This record gives sequence, structure tokens and C-alpha cells, in this order.
Amino acid sequence: MSLLSFTAQWIDSQFNLQHATLQAQNFRGSHTADRVREAIEGMLNSWGIDKPRVHVILRDNARNMVKAMDDLEVKSVGCVSHTLQLAVHEGLLSQRSVIDALATARKIVGHFKHSPLAYSRLEDIQKDLKMDVKRLQQDVQVRWNSSLYMLQSILEQKRALSVYAADYSLPATLTANQWTLMEKTAEVLAPFEELKRDVSNPTASAADVIPAITALKRVLSREKTTDQGVRTMKSTLLEAVETRFAEVEEEPLYSIATLVDPRYKDRFFTKSDNMRLATDNLILEVAKIERAASEEPEAAEPMRKTPRQEASSSLGSVLDEILEENQLEARSVSTSADVQVQTYLSEKTRPRKSNPLHYWKDNSSRFPSLAAVATRFLCAPCTSVDSERLFSAVSNVLDEKRNRLSPDRVEILIFLKKKLHLIVKPESESE
Repeated sequence: MSLLSFTAQWIDSQFNLQHATLQAQNFRGSHTADRVREAIEGMLNSWGIDKPRVHVILRDNARNMVKAMDDLEVKSVGCVSHTLQLAVHEGLLSQRSVIDALATARKIVGHFKHSPLAYSRLEDIQKDLKMDVKRLQQDVQVRWNSSLYMLQSILEQKRALSVYAADYSLPATLTANQWTLMEKTAEVLAPFEELKRDVSNPTASAADVIPAITALKRVLSREKTTDQGVRTMKSTLLEAVETRFAEVEEEPLYSIATLVDPRYKDRFFTKSDNMRLATDNLILEVAKIERAASEEPEAAEPMRKTPRQEASSSLGSVLDEILEENQLEARSVSTSADVQVQTYLSEKTRPRKSNPLHYWKDNSSRFPSLAAVATRFLCAPCTSVDSERLFSAVSNVLDEKRNRLSPDRVEILIFLKKKLHLIVKPESESE
């Protein structure tokens, strides 16, 4: 059963991050860009969401999804986690020596996964060696972090596996060079795992992307070890990351979101040109908010007649008058927006563990237009992990014992599972 999920995320008037799974639609047939566009457009229409109200759509990096969003004429960005997967695979996991070591490790783990007797023998050895009894982890080849978990579990049980191999047979054995290679690979991939955990956090937003990538590049560029193998791995991974995330600082969604996050502001841009461009874009966004606010009529104050002025007979003078009025208005809005942005950026950053939305709730009166921009840009997530978790939930609803559920019924059950806490209030709240 193929699914196309549709979720919404926004920041409410109280500066709380809200999230709603709206649909998990059955998607049969060919997944062409046209069919994806039609399906998403139908979802937007069914929920009464106009396309101008869509700030950005987070999608995976498949070409059909990219084209579908372009044809739909909505702003979209790719999943950071998926981009990271491509960078790790290109920079490290595609190397022949690493592929061979992972294949051997996969055979060893598979041996214990398919043999309860082998696992019981390994557990006895772990107890005799005073080690924690742990099971080996199998990897999924399309997820690099699962390969890291497999390597870490095997390295942790190196002594136990060596004792086991002396008494019993294994389908494959790791050479000394492969053990060393696995240790180096796990060491180099550890910062990537930390980054993935950070950006996959439910509270993570588009503001976390540029700081995380900047920090990762610095870790990879540091030469803290004299081991040539580790340095080579880091350099190839750094090249892959720089290629895959080459335009991340130029993307307005990420750059403006980073600026309006009080934990980061303009401290994590690697190029001064990108920082100036991001600041200019932020000022433009604030100016739009202020211009829209100034054009709204004030219902509370009655309209007053303006004094009648003597009409000018010169068309040129009238044109100059209109031009001067518009220039003064634009300069006033631009100056106000610039003051807000520069005052905000000049203040100290907040602790990294703090919640940026709490800052904007407390300072919305100081920077009203800037706070409005922050609510738009800080609501966008940076990964599609939530959709993947949704697909995992579907496997718990539709299984071998409930294999005749219709797609519509499955969608209803998933909707209730994800939104039951919003539909049914706790007893303490209902009283």
C-alpha cells in the first residue's frame, strides 16, 4: 500500500508550535509528477487551503516530487536528512573497502539473527566475560545511520565475537584491517549521527540547518588525528557535504529562519556575502509586514476631510508630487524595518537549549513586525521524519491480521491515532 501523507505545521497567536496530520492518502498507480501534483492540489482544496497561504512544502528529494512542486507553483525544499544520507553514501559508504567490511559485518549479524541457538551461545559468552548482554543490530542499506549502529554494536561485542569464533563457526570473519576500518568509520560518522538527531527532533526547524551544517564542516575540517585513513575519510565526506549543501546559505527559507532564531542570528554564516544577502531579505520581509499593516484601514478612527489644496496645472509637478510621497513612505517603512532588524541582531544570542518561540512571545511588543516574520519562518520543519513515522504507524494498523481494511478506513484510523489528543480532552481539562 503506497501512501502520500499531508501534514501541516504552524505557530499560533500564543507562539506555540502546532502540528496536524491532515491526510494519509492511498496513492495507487504510477508516481509521476503530474499525479503527485494533482493529489496534493486535491488535498489543499479539500482542506480549504489556498496556495498563497502555503509558506513552504517540505518534500523528499525525488525528481518527481521536485517537478510536482514546481508545477504546483508553491515554494518547496528537500529533506535535510535525505540530503545527508546522499552525502554520507557518496563520501564514504560507496568506497569499496567500506562496502566489503559492511557486507562481512552484515553476514555476521544475520547469522545471529536467524539462529536462536547462536544467540544463546553469544549471551553465555557475554555473561562469562562480565559484559552487558546486548543483541547485535542489523542495518538497512538505504539508511546510513543504521549501518553506523550495526558497526557500533559489533565493535562493542568484539571480545565476545572473538571467543565465539574460536569455538563455533561463523559465515564470515573480519580481518584485522577490517576491524580497524570499522573503528575509523564509526568515529568519522559519529558527528553525522549527532546532526541527524538534532534536525530530526520534533522541535527542530529550518533555523537549525545552517548552524548544524556549519558546525559539521568545521568538525570535518579539523585535523585532530595523525591517522591518514581518518583524515582521508573526513576530507571526502567534507567534499560531499559541501557539494550537497552548497546553496544552503543562499536559500531564503534557511537563511531568514536562522536570522530570526535568537539562538543563532547571523553568527553561523560562513560567507559574509551570504550574511548580507540574508539580512537584506529579512529587512524586506519586515518591510512587507509593516507596509501591509499601514495599508489596513483603522476602523476605530473616523475618516477626516483633508484640507483642500490648490490644484496644480502642471502634469509634471503632480507626477513629482506623487513620486515624492511614495518615496517618503517607502523610506519610512524601510528605515523602521532596518532599525528593528539591526537592533535585534545587535543583542546577545540566547542559550542554544532555549526555546526561540519563548523569546518572541516575550519580545513581540518590541519587534512586532519581526515577530510576525519569525512565526512564518520558524514553523517550517527541516526533515520529513514525521512522515516516515506516520508510515511506520500504518504498519501497526494494516497487518496480516487486518489485511482487508479499505484505504479510506486506514486513513481514518491513522487520522484518529495522530489527532486523538486534540479531539478528546483530558478529564482535568473537561471539568
